[in-house]
Amino acid sequence: MASGEPFYLNPTFWVAGSFTVFVGGVLYKKAHHAITKMLDARIANIKTQLEEATRLRQEAEELLNDYQRRQRDAEQEAADIFARAEADAKILMEESTRDIDAMTERRKAAAEAKIAQAEAQAVKQVRAAAVTAAVEATKDLLGSSLPAKSANGLINDAIKDVASRVH
Repeated sequence: MASGEPFYLNPTFWVAGSFTVFVGGVLYKKAHHAITKMLDARIANIKTQLEEATRLRQEAEELLNDYQRRQRDAEQEAADIFARAEADAKILMEESTRDIDAMTERRKAAAEAKIAQAEAQAVKQVRAAAVTAAVEATKDLLGSSLPAKSANGLINDAIKDVASRVH
């Protein structure tokens, strides 16, 4: 304050007075209760938002863990399917090998049977040819040394006898 100047001309006086009137008015109107309620509501709102954020974070972590578990399960299932496919392929390969071996044995046996049958047929044909040749030779031999009538009877009997034994 300057000397000689009245107090009501000093701006500090008016600022202090205005502040005192403002604080008095606030106290008189009980505005501090309204401000406190407003701040409490704001605190409650922030607290609710924090709880919601915490809950959402926990849900996100649970989802992440669930998806990681599902991924591990899917990888394990894929590995199991692959192992099963390999085992099935191995079994199929072994079965195919056995089937091929069995088919080869059957074909070999069939070929051997055909060869044996052909051999038997050839032996039969050779015997038949030998019998025919023997009969012809006997016919010629007997025909030249025996009288014709008795030779024909003997030849016919011999042919019937040989034919019945061969066939």
